[in-house]
Amino acid sequence: MTTCDELGDVKGRLSSCQAFQKRSFDFIFSAFGLLVFWWLILIAWIAASYDTRSNGFFIQRRVGRNGRIFKVIKIKTMRPIDSFNTTVTRRGDPRITSLGAFLRRTKIDELPQLFNVFIGEMSFVGPRPDVPGFADKLSGDEQVMLSIRPGITGPATLKYRNEEELLAEQDDPDAYNAEVIWPDKVKINIEYIRKWSLSRDFQYILQTVFH
Repeated sequence: MTTCDELGDVKGRLSSCQAFQKRSFDFIFSAFGLLVFWWLILIAWIAASYDTRSNGFFIQRRVGRNGRIFKVIKIKTMRPIDSFNTTVTRRGDPRITSLGAFLRRTKIDELPQLFNVFIGEMSFVGPRPDVPGFADKLSGDEQVMLSIRPGITGPATLKYRNEEELLAEQDDPDAYNAEVIWPDKVKINIEYIRKWSLSRDFQYILQTVFH
């Protein structure tokens, strides 16, 4: 008997069976996560609001499934600085507050994305949702990345878990991100989709939580 893991799209996309399996997992466990962590999200939001003197939620337009724009929700970890207008974050970024550094290190700032997963804008595992200017410019076979929901974590995220430190070592972080890191992430994510299985998703989640 064939299983969902064996049913693939000829273009490398998830089959309808795989997509249903993945979405069911996301819906059930994001609902559970919100029930368990709502209080921590609330405390982090209050603390970040006080720390940044603004709304403690960071809400930004990102490119989602099929190229649709959605608003990702995170806990705010930065204060704006007029001389910084880049979307690339590196180690020692002066915009990151002391509390923000803690929230980023513990991944608490990512928890509000459980709501994005619950309503179907994101998945637990998949390509990270990028700002317009990257994912919306994919072409050819690369566009398979837009066939699934962006994720909180994934193989590319895990490989570049020290991305901020790596960028801090570059003379031109924006160029290095666009010319080296981003193309490599595209390759990793395409391979992830072509070899997708629910068991692999679970492994990526465990690696993220316990690393």
